[in-house]
Amino acid sequence: MSEGMRLKDQPANERPRERLAALGTDALSNAELIAILLRTGLKGANAVEIGRQLLQKFGTLNALARASVTDLQRVRGIGRDKAVTLVAAFALAQKMALELQMESPVLDNADTVVALLRARNLVKPVETLQVLLLNTRHKLIRVDEMMDGTLDTLLVHPREVFKSAITANAAAVMLAHNHPSGDPTPSEADIKVTRDLIRAGQLLKIEVLDHIIIGRATAERPRDYVSLRELGYFAM
Repeated sequence: MSEGMRLKDQPANERPRERLAALGTDALSNAELIAILLRTGLKGANAVEIGRQLLQKFGTLNALARASVTDLQRVRGIGRDKAVTLVAAFALAQKMALELQMESPVLDNADTVVALLRARNLVKPVETLQVLLLNTRHKLIRVDEMMDGTLDTLLVHPREVFKSAITANAAAVMLAHNHPSGDPTPSEADIKVTRDLIRAGQLLKIEVLDHIIIGRATAERPRDYVSLRELGYFAM
């Protein structure tokens, strides 16, 4: 198939829409799934080729999900409408992940917290503190995103963290934030903030169960997060 061939000129069994309907999403590449959102080609380039160009430019789906409308429009063949469509698709995926919070299990350990938060943290470009407000059974009330930091610094005050916990009548909280660098190793500031929040929670009778830092797994570091409780920083 020539690069200039449009999707409608392809055999039916090669068209992404027909293949998805017949074989399911697992049969399609990421570029083909993007092509379904883009629909038809522009200026001699078909939608699958544009999908490949997007993945090549941004490198990963996570990076593509963080791209703005303006960023996407810098790719040849992506106009405003197609850029908006892509941003909306990724936003829906994130909102779906948020809906799953309503069906969350008991959140009393790091594994379940990271499973709940991993998707939303992969696309955050700066450090963001997330406070999981829990009831007496350690079931989720809601997740509050308290603030954004710089690329690698998060400033937090106990007053801001516990204000929403008091309003929601939470019995306990789980704290989590991301390290955009991918390395979840806690900084001295992370440790100090955690100890300050533990002490504030003790005064308010709201238990801080853990503070989890989410990064990215590597071959040398197969787990993509650390638990400050597991590291011993909750021993006061």
